[in-house]
Amino acid sequence: MRGTALTRLTGVRHPVVQTGMGWVAGPRLVSASANAGALGILASATMTPGRLREAVREVKARTDAPFGVNLRADAADAGDRVRILIEEGVRVASFALAPSRELIGELKEAGVVVMPTVGARRHAEKVAAWGADAVLVQGAEGGGHTGEVATTVLLPQVVDAVRIPVVAAGGFFDGRGLAAALAYGAAGVAMGTRFLLTSDSTVPDAVKARYLAATVRDVTVTRAVDGLPHRMLRTELVAALEDTGRARTLARAVRAAAGFRRLSGLTWRQLVRDGLALRHGKDLSWSQVLLAANTPMLLKSAMVDGRTDLGVMASGQVAGVIDDLPSCAELVERIVKEADETLARLTAVR
Repeated sequence: MRGTALTRLTGVRHPVVQTGMGWVAGPRLVSASANAGALGILASATMTPGRLREAVREVKARTDAPFGVNLRADAADAGDRVRILIEEGVRVASFALAPSRELIGELKEAGVVVMPTVGARRHAEKVAAWGADAVLVQGAEGGGHTGEVATTVLLPQVVDAVRIPVVAAGGFFDGRGLAAALAYGAAGVAMGTRFLLTSDSTVPDAVKARYLAATVRDVTVTRAVDGLPHRMLRTELVAALEDTGRARTLARAVRAAAGFRRLSGLTWRQLVRDGLALRHGKDLSWSQVLLAANTPMLLKSAMVDGRTDLGVMASGQVAGVIDDLPSCAELVERIVKEADETLARLTAVR
């Protein structure tokens, strides 16, 4: 496959991005993705700044290929984390929410590629005007916090609206999807669930088995966890939150918040501040504010501890069509080969 604007911008071999999934996208998965020629993205929201620096150095010890780090732009210590990326020579900074003009400027001045994730055309236009180098566009099929517009509708809107590379996310898992995204005008695809379900992922085998057993109907969108649309597998926890009264939900939220505060090193003040940032402009209860701030703890229960009964299992709809656990190298090779074959077949038809 020939290079695209994404490969030229980031220095990776293939136009494929492994997204920054909390508790999943650690040094092992990121380095395996990078060595396979994709752009691996390290998830930092669940790490203390000190652990982030250690994780970056661990990835660099495992691979010489470029990689990125995902940051929460609204986190209280976002500036400190940006400086770690700059000091450690990280190639790409991705953001789950739009970073400020100032953060973008600081990163670009240091030569770091800035690639925010957006879920609407207007957001892509805003960050492009602020100097972002690329945007990752996630349609409603994607896992985790998501919007309502399908990738096939959102992607062409953004491609037409901005003049920077656009990476398509939400609903991609194979080479046919990569070929389709390129046909829309994207510079590559980003995948989360597909990389979670690889042999290089550190997610417990029992949890992977739960994903592999899921059908498309087992992937749902709920607001019960934190008041925001959140795509995940339907689990015991999801059912309980949807059926539980407000008082019990608040008690559960406080317990989870206390656990995440200890792991993250955040103070209660910072934790509530992050929750309030998520609450801004939204009609959330206080239990939802706390859950919004410590959703990473709920993810940890499943993705690290293997407690699918107590944890959140963020998932794209593609979980219902994935049935194997290749290595990252096997996955990327297969996707690129299938995309090449698909494009060649379409060209031959002409």
